[in-house]
Amino acid sequence: MSIKMKGALKPEAIAELIQDGSSLMIGGFMAVGTPERIIDALVQRGRKNLTVIANDTAMPGKGIGKLITAGLVSRVIASHIGLNPETQKMMISGQIQVDLVPQGTLIEQIRAGGVGLGGVLTATGLGTEVEEGKRIIEVDGKRYLLEPPLCADYALIAAHQADYAGNLTYMLTAHNFNPIMALAGKIVIAEPESIVPLGMISPDEVKTPGILVNHLLIRPH
Repeated sequence: MSIKMKGALKPEAIAELIQDGSSLMIGGFMAVGTPERIIDALVQRGRKNLTVIANDTAMPGKGIGKLITAGLVSRVIASHIGLNPETQKMMISGQIQVDLVPQGTLIEQIRAGGVGLGGVLTATGLGTEVEEGKRIIEVDGKRYLLEPPLCADYALIAAHQADYAGNLTYMLTAHNFNPIMALAGKIVIAEPESIVPLGMISPDEVKTPGILVNHLLIRPH
């Protein structure tokens, strides 16, 4: 079956593929649009010292929060951690390094990494602690911070539907960070709700083309 050509894997195989110390971009917004089965497999395997790049760390017991609770994350790059008190406690105690980035800046850094740009110019953060240690560039008399592009070893994304070639669709707000992260991961692993034969997804509905996707998570029979 042609799905095998796209690198179809079960959760346990994905957990073996991802090693300790990997950097992970994980889609989702408060765990909506997050690849839960992949996260469960990583928790079960006990992968450690992970760097997570995401919008947030969800809540305890949900999405990325499971990785936090299990003590598998050493660094978080996110726009906020306000919904997860465990992340906050670990940051204060020094167990986790947390880099807080304004949401718009974060997604543009990921986009820049995905399309090969050298960084993002933004006025957000000028005159605050965010400015410390960063390069400032002046354009037409206006000052901007240069924020570096972000990439990751793996992009773990959730999709509504995939076909055998790995073309992906997303549903409503579960769309969020997923398509942009699919550009910026060296290896992209997608967790679709269902996988359908070629031709079942209209080209107009494809939000992530299969050429970007290395592996599809399949459900056990």
